[in-house]
Amino acid sequence: MSIEVEIYERIRYLHEHEGMGQRAIAKALGISRNTVKKYYDGSHVPWERQGISGRKPYVITEDVIAFIKECLAQDETENIKKQRHTAKRIYDRLVDEKGFTGGESTIREVVAQLRETKTDAFIPLAYDPGEAIQIDWGEAKIYLAGKKITVNIFCMRECYSADIYCAAFYRQNEESFLEAQISGFEYFGGVSKRVIFDNAKVAVKEGFGAHAKVQDKYKALSAHYAFQCEFCNVAAGHEKGLVEGLVGWVRRNIFVPIPRVNSIQELNNELMNRCLKYRNHKIKGKPSTVGEMAAVSRAHMTQLPRYKFDSSKTITVRADSFSTVRFDHNNYSIPCQYAGKEVSIKGFGNEVAMFYRNTEIARYTRCYERNKTMYRLEHYIDLIEKRPRSVFNAKPVKDSISAELIEIGRKLSGPQEMVKLIRLLVDYGEEKLIAAISHVQSPEISVEQIQAYLMPNFTPAKIQPDIDIKVARPQFDKYDSLMKGDAVV
Repeated sequence: MSIEVEIYERIRYLHEHEGMGQRAIAKALGISRNTVKKYYDGSHVPWERQGISGRKPYVITEDVIAFIKECLAQDETENIKKQRHTAKRIYDRLVDEKGFTGGESTIREVVAQLRETKTDAFIPLAYDPGEAIQIDWGEAKIYLAGKKITVNIFCMRECYSADIYCAAFYRQNEESFLEAQISGFEYFGGVSKRVIFDNAKVAVKEGFGAHAKVQDKYKALSAHYAFQCEFCNVAAGHEKGLVEGLVGWVRRNIFVPIPRVNSIQELNNELMNRCLKYRNHKIKGKPSTVGEMAAVSRAHMTQLPRYKFDSSKTITVRADSFSTVRFDHNNYSIPCQYAGKEVSIKGFGNEVAMFYRNTEIARYTRCYERNKTMYRLEHYIDLIEKRPRSVFNAKPVKDSISAELIEIGRKLSGPQEMVKLIRLLVDYGEEKLIAAISHVQSPEISVEQIQAYLMPNFTPAKIQPDIDIKVARPQFDKYDSLMKGDAVV
């Protein structure tokens, strides 16, 4: 128990000056001998709290403890050092998922007991509106269509308002680097005077810091958008501490638990939503919200140029006789009518687009593997209809449709019927086609039966017979006068 300073003074005086023992002091002062034992030699003082009492707060139920342990165990299972639950993230999840009503400090105390905690310190920086933007890369794990992969997160932060922009890419290559900055400038609504980055090879040819030599295309980008490239010194992350902190914040708050998405675009849509939501946030010590301060910065930024910089890696190739073009170690199909023609290919960070005479003819999610061929069934369907006997051996067919549809096609009356089934697949999509097939009750399935369920059933609009239409009464007397040759007034 804690005691008053006056009692503590008497205990110390009687022990040091009167030479009294613990039992005698306890009897003289009418207090517990254990209390005397605690304070008489000066090893404890009553005005300082001696750690946690050990009593469990009533809001920390067994379910809460189990949830916290589950979060920490999930971190151990995933084994991703920079993508773990923080105490705050656990608290936020408890509030959202379990309806927790206790305080954040209570959860921090429990988490601290279950594992050691470490707090990173950052040097505070001050910038004028529109003066500088800091950029950086980070990595995070996601489940993409059920497969666990590593994606690269581009992070961008306006230094005055702390406004943020984030986007996910498959690689940290030049195309992604340039594309991400252009998208970030468009999100911020302007360009700062300086862009601060480290010495990564996508930006720097050689040297570092003030002596860095800028890559040619990045130099062209900075000239077009009128900003100055500024590079940090080696091992000086504090020089871009705002964006360093953002990379960690994104991992902890957006990528915990690990996102499960069907496409990288779905992930980027979520990142954009979180960036927009962050503008409602008010940072401690700032005069207003992030969004309000971002509007102030926008007024001081350089306007975006009228011409958007082409960040792609562009080549021109001749399509082969199989109607495919090769880009970055992989082949992509294009419509058959362009076989043998010269096609322009633009490789962006996450996509590849094909153009013929400035008209886009195909677009794919960019493949970063080697020696793969991506086919689109719609590129070959016209040719397959002319040569139906090839349908069961056509590689675009085998690579594009499910084994279930292949099996259904083999039950049809012949290759021509299979080609008709593929045409329906191209026109309606696999989901609608499978749904239509499931409605067919006959043991001998036909394309006509399937098509009957796919064709829309139009119901003619009903005519309202009671519409009152006012018609002016004809004036036959004037017509009779005209026929007689009389003048009509």
